[in-house]
Amino acid sequence: MLLFLTLIACARPVHQTGVASWYGPGFAGKPTASGQTFRPGRRTATHPSLPFGTVVKVTRVDTGKSVRVVINDRGPFTGGRIIDLAQRAARRLDMVERGLSTVELRLVGCRDRFGKCDPP
Repeated sequence: MLLFLTLIACARPVHQTGVASWYGPGFAGKPTASGQTFRPGRRTATHPSLPFGTVVKVTRVDTGKSVRVVINDRGPFTGGRIIDLAQRAARRLDMVERGLSTVELRLVGCRDRFGKCDPP
C-alpha cells in the first residue's frame, strides 16, 4: 500500500483542469503563432502560455477519453477556456457536436523540431 501511495505522489502533476473548445476549417491554411500552417486534421492545440512543441495529454473528465496534442499556437481567446483543440483532436474526444468539454491537461513531453520547450 505504501508503494502504491508513493507511486501516485510521484506521478506527473495535472497542469490544468478546465474548459476546452475546438477550432477547425475556418482557420485551415492560416499561419499559427509558431509559424506552422494550421491543419484541422492534425492533433495540435492552442494554449496561452505553454511553449510551442509541448506535448499535452488532454483527457475529457466526463468520459475518460484522451488524446495527445502538440501546442503550436496561442489561444484560446474566449474567457474561461484553457485550450483550443484542432478538429481532429476534438473528434478523438467526441466533443465536436458539443463544442465544449471539461478536460484535464497533463504535460507528457516535447517535440524537438520546435527547439527546447521547458514547460513552466
